[in-house]
Amino acid sequence: MADPVGITKDMMSVTVETAAGPVEISRVQDNAAVIEGDFAQIARPCPNFCIQPMIPAEGVTPIGELELLGFLDDPDVVVIDGRVRPDFEGGSIPGAVNVPYTEAADRLGELGCEPDFDGFICDGPEVKSVALYCNGPWCGQSPTAARRMIEAGFPADKIYYYRAGMQGWRMLGLTVTGD
Repeated sequence: MADPVGITKDMMSVTVETAAGPVEISRVQDNAAVIEGDFAQIARPCPNFCIQPMIPAEGVTPIGELELLGFLDDPDVVVIDGRVRPDFEGGSIPGAVNVPYTEAADRLGELGCEPDFDGFICDGPEVKSVALYCNGPWCGQSPTAARRMIEAGFPADKIYYYRAGMQGWRMLGLTVTGD
């Protein structure tokens, strides 16, 4: 019998509400499980796949898996998968919303910002925080989204960055949509 694989020693799973209903996030219970597929590939040519900084723009806060799990249950935070749609559709973190990095600066109204001639005004109490992620430490999509959002008027201190992305999430054996 395999030893149980928890998220922490006191937490076996987390249930989050998604558009499709509740989803339980846990880790794979097979003690012999290994990461396979595209996310097992560790040597991608740079550019385009260069290692990203922990903080993609001044004022952005880096986070790990436990913080991201907490944000999935927080109505004041939107967890955003900044990858292009085909990647999102191939498997994502349950509860995340797909806002491709190319659209991030144009969709700030969905986060409570008001349109302005030069971008958006994002200073009201209704403006939600965001937690951005993409494919992993070598993926520039969510860092680019963060920088573009800030340039368009979104406050950097409302942006959290999960640098480990899908590669880290899958490496830890956490639940992925479509798996």
